[in-house]
Amino acid sequence: MKITNWLDLLGGLALFLYGMQVLSDSLEDAAGDRLKTILEKLTNTKFKGVLVGIGVTAAVQSSSAVTVMLIGFMNASLMTLNRCIWVVMGSNIGTTITAQMIAINVGVVAPVFAVVGVFMCLFFKSRNVRGIGSVMTGFGILFMGLNMMSAAVVPLQKEPVFIKLMTTLSNPILAVLFAAAFTALIQSSGAAVGILSALATKGLVPFSTAAFMVCGLNIGTCITAVLASVTGCRNSKRIATFHVLFNLVGTIFFLIICSATPLLSWIAEFSGTPAHQVANFHTVFNIVTTVIMLPFDAVFMKLIYKLLPIKGEMLAEGSLIEE
Repeated sequence: MKITNWLDLLGGLALFLYGMQVLSDSLEDAAGDRLKTILEKLTNTKFKGVLVGIGVTAAVQSSSAVTVMLIGFMNASLMTLNRCIWVVMGSNIGTTITAQMIAINVGVVAPVFAVVGVFMCLFFKSRNVRGIGSVMTGFGILFMGLNMMSAAVVPLQKEPVFIKLMTTLSNPILAVLFAAAFTALIQSSGAAVGILSALATKGLVPFSTAAFMVCGLNIGTCITAVLASVTGCRNSKRIATFHVLFNLVGTIFFLIICSATPLLSWIAEFSGTPAHQVANFHTVFNIVTTVIMLPFDAVFMKLIYKLLPIKGEMLAEGSLIEE
């Protein structure tokens, strides 16, 4: 691969991450206190909490942003730990919307969104119009970056080093570890799944490898929450711990299931295109993991409290909140 291809790949990644940040910030600004109210008031049951997590994350387009938001609420004692756990489960499902949009090739109209969005930001004074324009701009930039990355990876199919790497990653454990490390490095599961979809679409990564890499990128995305919790209260560390546990349990379960059943063949047959295969496995992973873990939320709460014991905390609203 030439240096220009690497620059295109890095440039596309930069645009994708910047577009996601603009989109996330714009939607948070537009929601304002309403988002805070939703997270505080509409999470009083398990299923409501999961649904709120799905909806908010699908809108904000970042499970990491939602988890960091929850950590902020926990630091301010605005939400209890059990409610945050339900929202985190839902946010993992909501983040799969990005992969689904990539699979249906929304990027084709990305330049239109970017142009219209910039026009609205530059030539309208209304705050609401400019807010919508900012959202459209972020959306357009995000998928334009993805298109750049997709075009840049084509020469990789002739690179011996890359071919050898893909052969090595046919081992499920190595595929998980590699994807986890890469996603932790760029701190965006959306960008990671975008690159993975591009590689799969170009025939550079077989679905049997891509599926396990999806498991790994779910683990890697937890790094943002872990870093955000470092300086927070003890409960914020518990949220980050649960986020890691959620994806570890899901990964272990799917490693076993994929080895013992023809699940990957079923998904591949049902999905059709490589991008849809990656997107559908991503969705199945998070939905199934949520369904498995939701009935045992109290068990995971106890486990978390064993890993991070109570130190100078008080009981509040049915959950432990640090003073």
